[in-house]
Amino acid sequence: MSLQPAPRSRVFVDLVPWADGGRENKPACVGDAAPYPPPAQAQAVSREVHVSGAAEVAAAPDRALVAVRVSSTKEAAAEAKKSVSRRLDYITQSLQQHGLQAENVAVTKDFRRVENAYHMEAEVCITFTEFGKMQNICNFLVEKLDSSVVISPPEFYHTPGSVENLRRQACLVAVENAWRKAQEVCSLVGQTLGRPLLIKEEETKEWEGPMDDHQSPRLSSSLTVPQKIKRATIHATSRVFVTFEVKGKEKRKKRL
Repeated sequence: MSLQPAPRSRVFVDLVPWADGGRENKPACVGDAAPYPPPAQAQAVSREVHVSGAAEVAAAPDRALVAVRVSSTKEAAAEAKKSVSRRLDYITQSLQQHGLQAENVAVTKDFRRVENAYHMEAEVCITFTEFGKMQNICNFLVEKLDSSVVISPPEFYHTPGSVENLRRQACLVAVENAWRKAQEVCSLVGQTLGRPLLIKEEETKEWEGPMDDHQSPRLSSSLTVPQKIKRATIHATSRVFVTFEVKGKEKRKKRL
């Protein structure tokens, strides 16, 4: 019975010998590398190492939006306005006392006739950058105001620039991982890593929340604040291919 030929080994690093060095300074080729080329041909062949690198980074949401709604229905228009304005003033003053800046608070008002009465409604939209402060303020308003005031669950989101920064960070970390891998390979075979010759991003992915999150959107209102933050966290991955130049091992100069 004839033996099957052995499969060809994969060449991870192919070190082309120096063109002008002596035979004793030429490293052996790895795998199925070709025989030593003549000097004229060797000068045109570069010594390279090809590696890939991957990285995954994540960013939690950096903004939260909370809406506080105040409404009143009265037979007299002035009474409806007065009822809403009184509670509205209390809400805005409380926000100022807790250190909320005016640019993070937006107030809208709506006044209309409902059958034989007048309906006044106001909404305070608050943008938070500190989620701990957000919880303290919401708890405070729930405690101090009556049931006519409705506080919506927080909606977490990312500022436009943060997502783009996350993509760049994933690519940079992947390139750094490839560089470290190439350094370890060159160190293992007694060579010195040179400059990068090619950097190519081959694949990118993005998703929001845990990949194994199968909770129904209908249940989102019952989630806790940490669970909502985790669900709104954006993940990004990047995979790169990098080619580095490989230099010979540097010789130390002898001291006289």
